[in-house]
Amino acid sequence: MTLFLLDEDISASSQWSESTAARYGRLNFEEGDGAWCPEITVEPDSLKEFLQIDLRSLHFITLVGTQGRHAGGIGNEFAQMYKIKYSRDGSRWISWRNRQGKQVIEGNRNAYAIVLKDLEPPIIARFVRFMPVTDHSMNVCMRVELYGCEWLDGLVSYNAAAGEQMSLPAYSAYLNDSVYDGAVSHRCVWCGLGQLTDGVCGLDDFTQSHDTHNVWPGYDYVGWTNESFSNVEIMFEFDRIRNFTTMKVHCNNMYSRHVKVFRQVVCYFRSEADWEATPLSFSPVEDVENPSARFVTVNLANHMASAIKCQFYFADAWMLFSEITFQSAMYNTTLAPPKSGLTPDTQPKDDPTHKVDDSNTRILIGCLVAIIFILVVIIVIILWRQVWQKMLEKVSSSLIETFAYTHNQSSTTSEQESNSTYERIFPLGPDYQEPSRIICKLTAASKSTTTTAVQDGAPHYAEADIVNLQGVTGGNTYAIPALTMDLLSGKDVAVEEFPRKLLTFKEKLGEGQFGEVHLCEADGMQEFMNKEFLFDIPEDLPVLVAVKMLRSDANKNARNDFLKEIKIMSRLKDPNIIRLLAVCIYSDPLCMITEYMENGDLNQFLSRHEPEGQLALLSNAPTVSFNNLCYMAAQIASGMKYLSSLNFVHRDLATRNCLVGKNYTIKIADFGMSRNLYSGDYYRIQGRAVLPIRWMSWESILLGKFTTASDVWAFGVTLWEILNFCKEQPYSQLTDEQVIENTGEFFRDQKRQIYLPQPVLCPDSLYKIMLSCWRRNTKERPSFQEIHRALLEIQP
Repeated sequence: MTLFLLDEDISASSQWSESTAARYGRLNFEEGDGAWCPEITVEPDSLKEFLQIDLRSLHFITLVGTQGRHAGGIGNEFAQMYKIKYSRDGSRWISWRNRQGKQVIEGNRNAYAIVLKDLEPPIIARFVRFMPVTDHSMNVCMRVELYGCEWLDGLVSYNAAAGEQMSLPAYSAYLNDSVYDGAVSHRCVWCGLGQLTDGVCGLDDFTQSHDTHNVWPGYDYVGWTNESFSNVEIMFEFDRIRNFTTMKVHCNNMYSRHVKVFRQVVCYFRSEADWEATPLSFSPVEDVENPSARFVTVNLANHMASAIKCQFYFADAWMLFSEITFQSAMYNTTLAPPKSGLTPDTQPKDDPTHKVDDSNTRILIGCLVAIIFILVVIIVIILWRQVWQKMLEKVSSSLIETFAYTHNQSSTTSEQESNSTYERIFPLGPDYQEPSRIICKLTAASKSTTTTAVQDGAPHYAEADIVNLQGVTGGNTYAIPALTMDLLSGKDVAVEEFPRKLLTFKEKLGEGQFGEVHLCEADGMQEFMNKEFLFDIPEDLPVLVAVKMLRSDANKNARNDFLKEIKIMSRLKDPNIIRLLAVCIYSDPLCMITEYMENGDLNQFLSRHEPEGQLALLSNAPTVSFNNLCYMAAQIASGMKYLSSLNFVHRDLATRNCLVGKNYTIKIADFGMSRNLYSGDYYRIQGRAVLPIRWMSWESILLGKFTTASDVWAFGVTLWEILNFCKEQPYSQLTDEQVIENTGEFFRDQKRQIYLPQPVLCPDSLYKIMLSCWRRNTKERPSFQEIHRALLEIQP
C-alpha cells in the first residue's frame, strides 16, 4: 500500500529554491514548482544529492515510484537513473542491490510518466534515500513514492553461520544468504537482515528458483551441512521486549538429496541482559513420504524476550531454510526508540539533513491528545445514534406489521433493489490500482446505499439485482437474486410457531449488531415438526437447536430483513443445509429455530483430531481417516450444488460455517461470523465492513462481485482447511494487508500471486481441484456439480 508521509518526514541534501524543496517531491504533486530539485547540477559518479524519507518506524518496502518535473510544461527535468540507500537507525546506511547485485535502477524517460519498480529483494528500513545518478552533468528533479507496510515482526537483525555450497552431480548449489545487508564473512553473518526475512518462500526443489529471479541454483535457501556443524545457531534481535507466541520456519524436505526438516530446535530467551536458564525445546514429526517444502510452526509459549537464540539440529546431512517469521505482541508500553540490532558504537548520530527525534515526552503528549480527541468523537457518535434512533421510533408508529402466513402479492421496492455493500465500486482500468486505494473505496461504498444497476436489462444474479439481508449476527445469510426473492415473496412460510417455554438455554454461541445466537434444547420438537423431517433422537429426549434471536430494540430494517431471512430459510430443503425448524414471531424477541449438530462446527471438530498415522498413535489423539475427510468435503460440495441451483450465493463458506453430526454428517450454516472465536478470520475495514478476506476471491475483494464462482473459490480454501485439519489459518504467513496485496497480483496475473500450499495429506488430484477453484477467470472455475462429481470419484 502507499505509505502516508508528512511534509516534515521528507528532507533533502539541498534544494534549488524554496519552491523546489523536499516536501514537493511526491508523485502527482503539483504544488510549488512541481518537484524536488537539488541546488546544483548532478555530476557523474557523484552521490552527494539525495531525497530522504523518514517512515518513523520500520517498514517492509516492496515497490518504489519516480516521476520528473514538468510544472505544466515549464519544466523538463527528471532522473534517468538512481540508487537507493536505506537505514534502520539513521546511522548505518546500506546500498540496495537487486538479486543480481546491480545497484542502479532505471528511472524516467520523460518528465510526465510515473515509473514503478519492484524492489527485489524488498527492504526493511525506517529511512530511505533516493540518489539521482547521471552519465553526464545535468539538472535533475524528482518526485518519489514508497509502497509497502509496517514491519510488525519487530525483528531488526539476525546472526547466523554463513550458508554453504552443495556439490551436485552436474553443478553446485550456492546456499549462502545472498541479500544479507549486515556484516558478512566466510564463516558468519551478523547485524543485518537477508533472505530469511525477504518474504520469498523457496520451491520444493531447492535447485530451482522463482521464474522472475533469474539466479543460480539454491538461491532461495540458506543451507548448512552436518559435516561443518553439529547444530546451526541463529540469534534474532528485536526492537523491544515482546510476547512471543509462535515461530514459523520454512524448511526444505527434499530427502532424496539428503535434505530434511530439522530434527529438533532449542530456543533460549533474553529479556534484559541475561539469557533464561531453561530453554524451550521442540521436535517436529519426521516426514519421509512428502518431499514438499513446508512451514514448521514452533510454539514459543508466550515467552517474553527482546532476543531469541535458536539451535537447530540436523535430521539428515543438510538443513535448508528460506523464511523465518515470528508472531508476537509488544510487551512494554514505553515508547522507546527501536533498537537497530547493531553494536553500541553505531547508535544514531545527528544528521545535518535530518535529525531523529528521540523525545519520548513529545510522543507521549501527542498520543494522549489523540486519545482524548478519539474519546470525544466516540461520545459524540454515541449521543448522535441515540438521538437518531429515538427519531426513528417517533416517525414509525409501528415497528413492523403483524407477520402473516399469507404474503402480499406485490414486492416492495426495497426488495427489488440491491443493498449490496459491495456494488461494483469502480471498473478497474488497464492501470493497476493499489489495494490501499481499493480498501478506501470499499470503505466508502460500505457507507453508501447506492444500488448496483442492472446491465443490459438482464436479471443476472452474478452482477446485478442482488438482495442482501442484514442478518441477525451482522452478516449476510445468503445473497440471492431479486428475481428469486420476488418468487419467494408470493409463497407462504412453511414453518410453525414454537412455544418459547419449551426452549432451554444452554450457551450463547455468538452475537452481532442486531441479535444473538443461542444453543438451546427444544422439548417435544419431534412431535411438533413436519413428518418429512426425521430426527435421529427418541421422542422423549430434547433436540439440540440453534436459536437466532433478534433484539427487541432492533430497527425496522433489521426486523424486515429477519422476516425475509425466515422466508429464505424455510425454502431451503437439502440434507447438507441447516434446516429452519420453527419460529417464534408472535411476540418479541423474534426467533428462528434451526438445526444444530452435536459435534459442533467442522473447524473445531477437525482441530481436535489428527490424521491416522504414527503421530496419532503416540499421542493417543482421536483420528479422522482420509476417506472421511473426502466424504465431508463431498457433502459440502453437494450442499453448495443445491444452493447454486437456486442461484443463492453464500459469501462466507468456511469450515467454521459447517456443522458436524453423527457419522461425519455435514450441514452448511451461516453464523460463524457472530462467534468471538473466529473474529480473527474477519478483516474490519475502518470499523465498518467485516470481510473473510482469506476465503474471498480476488474479484470479491477488488470488485465487490459475489457469485457462485466466488463461492467456488471459498470452497477451495475450505477444502484446504479440511486437508490441514484446521491447524492453520489460510495464508497464515501473510498479514491481512498482504492478503489484500496478493489479490492485486491475481488481478495483474503476472505469475506473482501466492497460492495456498499443497497440504501434506493432500494428493495431487485433490490439490488440482483446489487450484481449479482459484483460477483467475471465473468462467474457468468448475461448477459445484463438477466438484461434487470429482470428489465422489476420489472416494473408494
